[in-house]
Amino acid sequence: MAEPGTWVSVSTPYVTPRSPGDREAWAAEAAQHGHTGTQRLIEVSEVAASPVVAEALRLAADEPVVVRRRLMLLDDKPVELTDSYYPTAIARGTPLAEPRKIPGGAVTLLAELGHRPRRITEDVSSREPTAHERAALALDPQEWVLRLIRVAATDSGQPVEASMITMKARHRHLRYQLTID
Repeated sequence: MAEPGTWVSVSTPYVTPRSPGDREAWAAEAAQHGHTGTQRLIEVSEVAASPVVAEALRLAADEPVVVRRRLMLLDDKPVELTDSYYPTAIARGTPLAEPRKIPGGAVTLLAELGHRPRRITEDVSSREPTAHERAALALDPQEWVLRLIRVAATDSGQPVEASMITMKARHRHLRYQLTID
């Protein structure tokens, strides 16, 4: 059980395609807690895959990928940095590679493009933040961050998205709910 005052977050809404007219997952989750959740798109570009991203997407080291970098805000205060990476074979020439908001989110678009995520792997760790992360998230000097690496793959196991999420650790509780068929 989570301690009182702790935000309990479940990943399922973030990896499930949205229906037309649905709020984005972050906005919906924040509203459930009585807050306003927004995001600021910082960058959309093609970059060379880092070793971690290349391994997650099963690509060669330094192979180009499309990255979408976002700052997640809760009541206009920064709480999370999210960098999502996509193979260029999937993203190039689609809204994933354009510097604008994607209606329904990237997972919805991936499903529309025929790459519906079905298998999700998440690794969570804690660590000291970098100087950039400390400034971007307005962290106190002693605060650490949670690092969540989420890889979304199709039924066939082909990775289609790798997200590197750095979040404030204070008052966060991650809950995993599984359904076994």
